[in-house]
Amino acid sequence: MFTGGKSFVSSPPAFSNDAKRLLVCTGNTVSVFSTSTGLQTNELEGHEAQVTSVIVVPASKVLNYCWTASLDGKIKYWDFAAPELMKTIDIRFPIHSMVIPSLLNQTTESNGKLPDLFSYVYSEVVKQKEEHSNSFRGQIQKCNLTKSRLVGGVKLAETQSPGSITISPYGKYIGVREKRKLRIWEIPEKDSEHVCYKKIRLHHTRSITALAFHPTERVIAAGDVTGRILIWRGVGLQTFSNSKLVNGPNKDEEDRPGVRDEDDADSCTTWHWHSAQVNVLFFSSDGAYLYSGGREGVLVCWQLDSGKKKFLPRIGSPLLYFISSPDPTLSSISCADNRIQLLRTTSMEFLRSISGIKLPSSHLATYEGFGSDVVVNPTDGVIAVPAEDYRVQFYSLFDDREIQEVQICQRNHHPGDEITVKVNLVALSRDGSTMSTVETRLPEEGIGSLVTLKFWARGSQSKQFNLSTVIYEPHREAGISSIAVRPTGHMAVSSSYGGDFKVWVNRHGTPPKDETHQNAGWTCHAVGSYKKKPMTSAAFSSDGSVLAVAAEKVITLWDPDRNTLLAVIGDSVEPITTLSFVGKSDYLVSASRGSKPQLTIWSMSKLCATWSYRLDAEAISCSMYNSTFAVLVLSEQMVVGEATLHPHEGTIVLFNAENAVPLSTWLVSKAQGGKLSFVLSSPKSEDEISETKAEDEVLAYINGAHEYVLFSPNGEPESKLSVFRQWGFSSLEDTGKIFY
Repeated sequence: MFTGGKSFVSSPPAFSNDAKRLLVCTGNTVSVFSTSTGLQTNELEGHEAQVTSVIVVPASKVLNYCWTASLDGKIKYWDFAAPELMKTIDIRFPIHSMVIPSLLNQTTESNGKLPDLFSYVYSEVVKQKEEHSNSFRGQIQKCNLTKSRLVGGVKLAETQSPGSITISPYGKYIGVREKRKLRIWEIPEKDSEHVCYKKIRLHHTRSITALAFHPTERVIAAGDVTGRILIWRGVGLQTFSNSKLVNGPNKDEEDRPGVRDEDDADSCTTWHWHSAQVNVLFFSSDGAYLYSGGREGVLVCWQLDSGKKKFLPRIGSPLLYFISSPDPTLSSISCADNRIQLLRTTSMEFLRSISGIKLPSSHLATYEGFGSDVVVNPTDGVIAVPAEDYRVQFYSLFDDREIQEVQICQRNHHPGDEITVKVNLVALSRDGSTMSTVETRLPEEGIGSLVTLKFWARGSQSKQFNLSTVIYEPHREAGISSIAVRPTGHMAVSSSYGGDFKVWVNRHGTPPKDETHQNAGWTCHAVGSYKKKPMTSAAFSSDGSVLAVAAEKVITLWDPDRNTLLAVIGDSVEPITTLSFVGKSDYLVSASRGSKPQLTIWSMSKLCATWSYRLDAEAISCSMYNSTFAVLVLSEQMVVGEATLHPHEGTIVLFNAENAVPLSTWLVSKAQGGKLSFVLSSPKSEDEISETKAEDEVLAYINGAHEYVLFSPNGEPESKLSVFRQWGFSSLEDTGKIFY
C-alpha cells in the first residue's frame, strides 16, 4: 500500500541549520526536502496522528536534530539526517502547537552541566460527552523535555479551544491570540520547574489572526480579520522591567496614543493595506522591516520606522506562513494551494517551489460543477486536478509530486476575487497525448454566459500541453455534461444537457512532432440525439467500437464511426449520471443519483440488465483488462455490522460484473468528493499496454481532501507495494450483505 497527497501547509515548516533542508509537516510524518532541488530526501515516521510542530535544534551546521509534536499527544526527538528517532515523550493530550524557548537562549550552569530543557505546549483537553460544551478545551502546559514529563501545577492559560503559540526570536517572550486580545508571557532567563511568570494582555476591537515579536525591541505586531496591522511599541515596560518606571503607571491616554484601557504599552499604530484577513506577520532579522500577507496572495514589506511599503505581487494563492532561514538571503512562503515557495529575500524573487497536490477549495464549493472530478490517467498514474486559478495540475501518484501545470484560461487570477470562469470538465486520452477541457464563463447579471471546449496536444519532446483547438459554444447555449476520449484513436465525444452529443475527430491522426501544434485541429465528425432528451453521460467501449450515451433515463448505443444508433436499453427512475464499460468484458455499468439512486450492470450481448443495487455511487472505476469494477459509496444511513458509518465516510466495494455478491470492501474516510481509478502498477508505453494483465493493476482512491492511497484489490500481500506512511484505511472481511 502506497499513500500520498498530504498537505504541506497544515503547520509552519522549519529550516535546517545549514539552510540546505526544509522540514515540512505532512500528515503523520515530517518530510525533509532539499532547498536546492525542491525534492524530498528523507522522512520522519513514528507519529500516529497529524504532526503540528517541528523545531530544529540550533547548533552547528553539522548537527541535525529536531523536536516534533503531534495530535497523538507525543513529543519526539530526532536525528533527521539519519533519520533516527532518539526519544519519545507522551503527555497524553493532543498537542496543537509547541515552542521551546530554552533552545534560543540556552546557558550552561556553574557546574558545567546544561540545565533542563523545557517546552510550552498548547494542548487540548478531551472532554467527556456529559461535560458542558462551553468548558475550556485549550490549555498551555509546560513540559520538562529532559525528564520526559509534564511539569505539575504549571498551567499558563486555559482557553475555549487550542491554537498556536508564537515565540519571540530569542525566546524571551511567548504569546497566543484569543479572539480580540493577546496574551504575552515573559520567559525567565533561567527557566526551571519553579518559576513565576509575568504576563500582560493587549486588546483590540476585532479578532486577531496573526502575531509577531520584534527581535530586539519591545515591539509587537498583530493582524486582524479586517486586514489591519497594529504595531504596539514599548510593550511591557511596566510589567516586564526589573525597576519601576518614573510616572509609568500614571501616563494619560494622550501620552499613549492608540493604546486601549490599561494595556501595558506606550503607543499603538494602525496600518491598513490588506483587504482581508492577515495571515502572515514576520519581522526581518534586523527588525527594520515587517512582512505581512493574507488572502490577496501578495507579500507586503513594511519599513517599520516610516510605514513605507513595497510588494511581491502575483504569488497566486493566499499566504499562510512566512519562515526565515539561518541563511539571511533565504526564506519560505507557505501558500493555501499546498505550495511552499522558496524566496531569495534580498531580491524578492522565487527560487523554486515545493508543490503538493492541489487542495480542494472551500471558496469554490458554492459553484456547482467546478473541478468536481479529479481525472486519472490509468496507464501512467498521473492525475489532472482542476484548480481555482484557471489551471490544471498534473500530479504523479507514484512519485507523489507535481509534474506540470497547464494554464487553461488566460486570465489574471487574484485570490479572493469573484470567480468569473470555472473549469467544469477535464478528460485525458489513454496514452496521455490529448487533453480536452470545458470551461464556463459565468453570466454577469444573467447575461454573458459562454461555454468553451478546448483540445490540447502534448509535445513529444517537451511533454508540455499546448492548445490545439478552441470551440466556442459547441452545443449552442447548453452546458456540457461529460467528455469521453476514444481509447483506440483520436476521437472524442461531448454530451450536452441541451439534447445532443457531438463526435469530434483529429484529422491528423497522431500528434505532430513540432511543439507548436499549429497544424493539429479537431473538427465535428457527427451529431446525434435521442428524442431531444438531455444527454447526461458518455463512454467508449475498450476497443472503441461502441459509444454509449445516456439520454436522461435510458442508454443509447452507437457506432461512433458511422453515427448509427445500434440499440436503446434501460429505463431508470432517476437520470443516469455515469457510464463505464467494464474492461474487455461484455458488461456496461451505469449509475443514477437522486432520491432513488441505482447501480446497474448491463449485458451488451443480451442488451438487458443482469443485476442492480439501490445505492448512491459517488465514484466508479472499471478494470481495463477483466470484469471487475469498484464503487465508492457514501456512508449516509449505512450500517455495517454493529457500526454506523459517519457522514463523509464511505465504503469501496469491489465487484465482478458477472456476480452481484461483492468480492471485497474497504472502509475509507472523507469519501464525499472522492475518486476511484484502476491504475497500472508501473507506467507502460502504448506498445506494452497490450501485454498487460489485470494482475498489474492497483486501485487508487483519492478522497475529498485529495489524499490518496494505492493498493492491490486482488488480496495480494501489501508488501508488493511500497509502504511510505500510515493512513486511515481499514478492510472488512465479511461484507456480502452490506447493500441488501
